[in-house]
Amino acid sequence: MHEEICYCDATELARRIRSKEVSPVEVVRAHLARIDAINPKLNAIVTPIDGAERQAKAAEAAVMRGDSLGPLHGVPFTIKDCFDTAGVRTTRGSNFFKDRKPEEDATLVQRLKAAGGIPLGKTNLPEFALWWETGNLVFGQTKNPWNLDRTTGGSSGGEAAAIAAGLSPLGLGSDVGGSIRMPAHYCGIVGLKATHGRFPLTGHWPEVLLRFMHTGPMARTVRDAALASGILAGPDGRDGYAVAAPVPELSGAESSVRSLRVGWMAEEGFGPIHAEVASVVKRAAETLRSAGCKVDPVVVRGLAERDCNVLSATLFGAEASVYFDKLIRGQTEKLHPVLRNRLTSVSVSLADYVKAQLEVDQLRNDLAEYFSHYDVLLTPATIVAAHPHNATELKVAGNTLPPRQVVRTTVPFSMTGYPAMSVPFGWSSEKLPIGVQLVGRHFDERSIFLAATALEAAHDGVRTHPPV
Repeated sequence: MHEEICYCDATELARRIRSKEVSPVEVVRAHLARIDAINPKLNAIVTPIDGAERQAKAAEAAVMRGDSLGPLHGVPFTIKDCFDTAGVRTTRGSNFFKDRKPEEDATLVQRLKAAGGIPLGKTNLPEFALWWETGNLVFGQTKNPWNLDRTTGGSSGGEAAAIAAGLSPLGLGSDVGGSIRMPAHYCGIVGLKATHGRFPLTGHWPEVLLRFMHTGPMARTVRDAALASGILAGPDGRDGYAVAAPVPELSGAESSVRSLRVGWMAEEGFGPIHAEVASVVKRAAETLRSAGCKVDPVVVRGLAERDCNVLSATLFGAEASVYFDKLIRGQTEKLHPVLRNRLTSVSVSLADYVKAQLEVDQLRNDLAEYFSHYDVLLTPATIVAAHPHNATELKVAGNTLPPRQVVRTTVPFSMTGYPAMSVPFGWSSEKLPIGVQLVGRHFDERSIFLAATALEAAHDGVRTHPPV
């Protein structure tokens, strides 16, 4: 019974709680029991949040009284450890903050709690949320529930592992270069990086690269990502980037998907892609065509001819090194070796910085031109299925690539603010999940949700669980 509850999605749990088929206390206790049993293998949840059972009992009493219930009433959730949580340790994955307890919740945490959600714990991340694998000197490494020897990706790797393994149905992630979508792909869940400005960044850290930083929901189903988006969206009066925009929803999904115009690409825009990943993208395109979408192979001008890895390394490296200098100066020995190297070896000229920013502006224009003809762009979520921990190189289609190549498929859409979602759609020969990425025009998450719902219906990912 506990495992069945733990693999219900948040939408179904909320329905069952409202209809009194299950109590919030049962739901929370089931998840806490699973955390006790499974988390020691994964190291996904690194700080438990006290009071979940007490909150569940209060939620149960509200149901029995017939109170008005929020959309997540009694449903557990987890939080990446770079979102502030009032009175709960928020380490940002770093020895610099290992004992830090914020005074207030991040805006998105407040909104999930106001919707009736019950926070269970904080999830692991790389130091300062600035790496593509999840591990740090405070808590150690997070392991992939599909294969403990494989990475969860980063930086929302703890969140992805927790949701995939049934420790949580829903969580908060963040993404500046692929940090929601890559872990979602590696762990076989849904991860949405919404349009820049859709969700407030207040209470999320670091407070740098904000014009590229995104937050978003991570879940096991597309409908949960849509449900959470409606809860999280809108300005909070504190984040100057957050804007008011119509909230996307999924009503009429089956009929509306037939109106979508979809372009798809793999190797043509992102360099070498593992053959199994490219095959899954092609099959996803065929599935959307069968669902009634107009689907074409495309080459997006600007993606094929521009290595966004180079652009992001220039911009992110320059800004991060300046931002963190005051914090780490004279104390670099406290940093994880990976981040120490990353923050202390950057040398970017003003000319190179300006040129990179101009290239990003042109890429934004190139994508705007594409989205004047199409509603969705279908691509690989990243170039490989989950690779071994701490890989120093990747072998892909006869090429030896640096591990940073994994963000080449995701970082263009972080730098330009377009919404993008990773949704599971296949399996590797090693029985590891493979996702595809769906990108939409600004503030048109609905088209992404429609396409993702059609893909989800044609894949067994929701019904297949990790072996942990």
